[in-house]
Amino acid sequence: MNFSSKLLEDAVSEFAKLPGVGQKTALRLVLHLLSKEQEEVDTFGNTLIKLRRDIRHCSICHNISDLQICSICSSPRRDKETICVVEDTRDVMAIENTSQFFGVYHVLGGLISPMDGVGPSDLFIDSLVQRVATTPVKEIVMALSATMEGDTTLFYLYKKLKDFQIPVTTIARGIAFGGELEYADEITLGRSIVTRVPYVSSIVKL
Repeated sequence: MNFSSKLLEDAVSEFAKLPGVGQKTALRLVLHLLSKEQEEVDTFGNTLIKLRRDIRHCSICHNISDLQICSICSSPRRDKETICVVEDTRDVMAIENTSQFFGVYHVLGGLISPMDGVGPSDLFIDSLVQRVATTPVKEIVMALSATMEGDTTLFYLYKKLKDFQIPVTTIARGIAFGGELEYADEITLGRSIVTRVPYVSSIVKL
Protein backbone atom coordinates (compact mmCIF):
# COMPACT_ATOMS: atom_id res chain seq x y z
CA MET A 1 0.00 0.00 0.00
CA ASN A 2 1.46 3.32 -1.11
CA PHE A 3 1.08 6.29 1.23
CA SER A 4 1.39 9.96 0.40
CA SER A 5 2.39 10.74 3.97
CA LYS A 6 4.77 9.13 6.44
CA LEU A 7 2.51 10.30 9.29
CA LEU A 8 -0.45 8.58 7.64
CA GLU A 9 1.57 5.41 7.09
CA ASP A 10 2.71 5.32 10.73
CA ALA A 11 -0.84 5.82 12.01
CA VAL A 12 -2.19 3.06 9.76
CA SER A 13 0.61 0.77 10.91
CA GLU A 14 -0.34 1.29 14.56
CA PHE A 15 -4.06 0.66 13.98
CA ALA A 16 -3.22 -2.48 11.97
CA LYS A 17 -1.59 -3.92 15.10
CA LEU A 18 -5.02 -4.23 16.70
CA PRO A 19 -6.59 -7.71 16.59
CA GLY A 20 -8.86 -8.24 13.59
CA VAL A 21 -7.82 -5.00 11.93
CA GLY A 22 -6.16 -5.26 8.51
CA GLN A 23 -4.45 -2.46 6.62
CA LYS A 24 -7.56 -1.45 4.67
CA THR A 25 -9.64 -1.19 7.82
CA ALA A 26 -6.81 0.63 9.58
CA LEU A 27 -6.63 3.14 6.73
CA ARG A 28 -10.38 3.70 6.89
CA LEU A 29 -10.20 4.36 10.63
CA VAL A 30 -7.31 6.77 10.29
CA LEU A 31 -9.00 8.70 7.48
CA HIS A 32 -12.16 8.86 9.60
CA LEU A 33 -10.19 10.44 12.44
CA LEU A 34 -8.63 12.93 10.01
CA SER A 35 -12.11 14.01 8.98
CA LYS A 36 -13.01 14.91 12.57
CA GLU A 37 -12.39 18.16 14.42
CA GLN A 38 -9.09 18.47 16.27
CA GLU A 39 -10.89 18.52 19.64
CA GLU A 40 -12.64 15.18 18.95
CA VAL A 41 -9.37 13.52 17.95
CA ASP A 42 -7.63 14.93 21.04
CA THR A 43 -10.40 13.51 23.24
CA PHE A 44 -10.07 10.13 21.53
CA GLY A 45 -6.31 10.02 22.00
CA ASN A 46 -6.35 11.33 25.57
CA THR A 47 -9.00 8.79 26.56
CA LEU A 48 -6.76 5.93 25.43
CA ILE A 49 -3.74 7.43 27.17
CA LYS A 50 -5.69 7.88 30.41
CA LEU A 51 -7.06 4.33 30.13
CA ARG A 52 -3.60 2.80 29.85
CA ARG A 53 -2.11 5.04 32.53
CA ASP A 54 -4.83 4.90 35.20
CA ILE A 55 -6.52 1.51 34.78
CA ARG A 56 -6.21 -0.87 37.73
CA HIS A 57 -6.96 -4.47 38.52
CA CYS A 58 -9.11 -5.32 41.52
CA SER A 59 -6.93 -6.49 44.40
CA ILE A 60 -9.47 -9.21 45.21
CA CYS A 61 -10.71 -10.67 41.92
CA HIS A 62 -8.22 -9.19 39.38
CA ASN A 63 -10.99 -7.76 37.22
CA ILE A 64 -10.31 -4.46 35.45
CA SER A 65 -11.34 -1.60 37.71
CA ASP A 66 -11.05 2.13 38.29
CA LEU A 67 -10.46 1.54 42.01
CA GLN A 68 -8.40 -0.82 44.14
CA ILE A 69 -11.51 -2.93 44.75
CA CYS A 70 -13.96 -3.26 41.87
CA SER A 71 -17.65 -2.37 42.08
CA ILE A 72 -18.69 -6.03 42.07
CA CYS A 73 -16.46 -7.07 44.97
CA SER A 74 -17.44 -3.99 46.98
CA SER A 75 -21.19 -4.32 46.36
CA PRO A 76 -23.18 -5.36 49.47
CA ARG A 77 -25.74 -6.95 47.15
CA ARG A 78 -23.38 -9.61 45.85
CA ASP A 79 -23.05 -13.07 47.39
CA LYS A 80 -19.40 -13.05 48.45
CA GLU A 81 -19.47 -16.78 49.24
CA THR A 82 -20.10 -17.81 45.64
CA ILE A 83 -17.08 -17.29 43.38
CA CYS A 84 -17.27 -17.62 39.61
CA VAL A 85 -13.89 -18.36 38.03
CA VAL A 86 -13.41 -16.93 34.53
CA GLU A 87 -10.61 -16.49 32.03
CA ASP A 88 -10.68 -12.70 31.61
CA THR A 89 -12.70 -9.50 31.91
CA ARG A 90 -14.64 -10.20 28.71
CA ASP A 91 -16.15 -13.26 30.38
CA VAL A 92 -17.16 -11.22 33.43
CA MET A 93 -18.96 -8.80 31.10
CA ALA A 94 -20.65 -11.65 29.21
CA ILE A 95 -21.96 -13.26 32.40
CA GLU A 96 -23.03 -9.92 33.90
CA ASN A 97 -25.07 -9.26 30.76
CA THR A 98 -27.17 -12.35 31.50
CA SER A 99 -28.31 -10.97 34.89
CA GLN A 100 -28.34 -14.58 36.15
CA PHE A 101 -25.32 -14.59 38.47
CA PHE A 102 -25.26 -12.74 41.78
CA GLY A 103 -21.99 -13.86 43.30
CA VAL A 104 -18.48 -12.49 42.76
CA TYR A 105 -15.71 -13.36 40.33
CA HIS A 106 -12.11 -14.46 40.12
CA VAL A 107 -10.32 -13.56 36.88
CA LEU A 108 -7.48 -15.97 36.06
CA GLY A 109 -5.91 -13.78 33.40
CA GLY A 110 -5.80 -16.59 30.85
CA LEU A 111 -5.88 -20.37 30.53
CA ILE A 112 -3.22 -23.02 30.95
CA SER A 113 -1.77 -23.63 27.50
CA PRO A 114 1.62 -25.41 27.33
CA MET A 115 1.69 -24.92 23.55
CA ASP A 116 1.64 -21.16 24.11
CA GLY A 117 4.03 -21.28 27.03
CA VAL A 118 1.33 -20.44 29.59
CA GLY A 119 1.59 -22.42 32.81
CA PRO A 120 -0.23 -22.27 36.17
CA SER A 121 2.33 -19.82 37.57
CA ASP A 122 1.41 -17.32 34.83
CA LEU A 123 -2.19 -17.12 36.03
CA PHE A 124 -3.90 -15.86 39.20
CA ILE A 125 -4.33 -19.37 40.57
CA ASP A 126 -2.41 -19.02 43.83
CA SER A 127 -4.49 -15.99 44.79
CA LEU A 128 -7.66 -18.03 44.17
CA VAL A 129 -6.42 -20.79 46.46
CA GLN A 130 -5.49 -18.21 49.11
CA ARG A 131 -8.88 -16.56 48.74
CA VAL A 132 -10.67 -19.85 49.29
CA ALA A 133 -8.44 -20.67 52.26
CA THR A 134 -8.96 -17.35 54.05
CA THR A 135 -12.57 -16.35 53.33
CA PRO A 136 -15.92 -18.16 53.69
CA VAL A 137 -16.82 -19.81 50.36
CA LYS A 138 -19.83 -22.06 49.78
CA GLU A 139 -19.47 -22.69 46.03
CA ILE A 140 -16.92 -22.23 43.26
CA VAL A 141 -18.41 -21.93 39.79
CA MET A 142 -16.04 -22.75 36.94
CA ALA A 143 -17.12 -20.70 33.92
CA LEU A 144 -14.31 -21.43 31.50
CA SER A 145 -14.52 -21.76 27.73
CA ALA A 146 -15.34 -25.21 26.39
CA THR A 147 -11.93 -25.66 24.79
CA MET A 148 -9.00 -27.98 25.40
CA GLU A 149 -7.23 -25.18 27.30
CA GLY A 150 -10.37 -24.47 29.32
CA ASP A 151 -10.82 -28.11 30.29
CA THR A 152 -7.13 -28.44 31.19
CA THR A 153 -7.34 -25.39 33.43
CA LEU A 154 -10.58 -26.58 35.02
CA PHE A 155 -9.10 -29.97 35.87
CA TYR A 156 -5.97 -28.36 37.36
CA LEU A 157 -8.06 -26.00 39.49
CA TYR A 158 -10.26 -28.83 40.70
CA LYS A 159 -7.21 -30.73 41.95
CA LYS A 160 -5.91 -27.61 43.71
CA LEU A 161 -9.23 -26.91 45.42
CA LYS A 162 -10.69 -30.35 46.19
CA ASP A 163 -9.10 -30.58 49.66
CA PHE A 164 -11.12 -27.57 50.82
CA GLN A 165 -14.31 -29.67 50.60
CA ILE A 166 -16.16 -26.85 48.82
CA PRO A 167 -18.61 -27.69 46.02
CA VAL A 168 -17.04 -27.03 42.62
CA THR A 169 -19.57 -26.65 39.83
CA THR A 170 -19.22 -25.98 36.14
CA ILE A 171 -21.60 -24.25 33.77
CA ALA A 172 -23.87 -26.59 31.84
CA ARG A 173 -22.70 -27.50 28.37
CA GLY A 174 -25.11 -25.26 26.56
CA ILE A 175 -21.87 -23.86 25.22
CA ALA A 176 -20.60 -26.00 22.34
CA PHE A 177 -17.16 -27.56 22.65
CA GLY A 178 -14.62 -25.16 21.22
CA GLY A 179 -16.85 -22.20 22.01
CA GLU A 180 -15.74 -19.16 24.00
CA LEU A 181 -17.99 -17.47 26.56
CA GLU A 182 -17.73 -13.98 25.12
CA TYR A 183 -19.33 -15.17 21.86
CA ALA A 184 -22.23 -17.06 23.44
CA ASP A 185 -25.65 -15.46 23.28
CA GLU A 186 -26.99 -14.15 26.58
CA ILE A 187 -29.88 -16.62 26.85
CA THR A 188 -27.68 -19.69 26.31
CA LEU A 189 -24.99 -18.40 28.67
CA GLY A 190 -27.59 -17.43 31.27
CA ARG A 191 -29.15 -20.89 31.23
CA SER A 192 -25.70 -22.46 31.49
CA ILE A 193 -25.03 -20.43 34.64
CA VAL A 194 -28.40 -21.24 36.23
CA THR A 195 -28.22 -24.97 35.43
CA ARG A 196 -24.60 -25.45 36.48
CA VAL A 197 -23.69 -28.94 37.64
CA PRO A 198 -21.14 -30.46 40.05
CA TYR A 199 -17.81 -30.75 38.26
CA VAL A 200 -16.98 -34.03 39.97
CA SER A 201 -19.90 -35.70 38.21
CA SER A 202 -18.26 -35.10 34.85
CA ILE A 203 -14.94 -36.75 35.62
CA VAL A 204 -13.64 -39.97 37.08
CA LYS A 205 -13.26 -39.44 40.83
CA LEU A 206 -9.68 -38.87 41.79
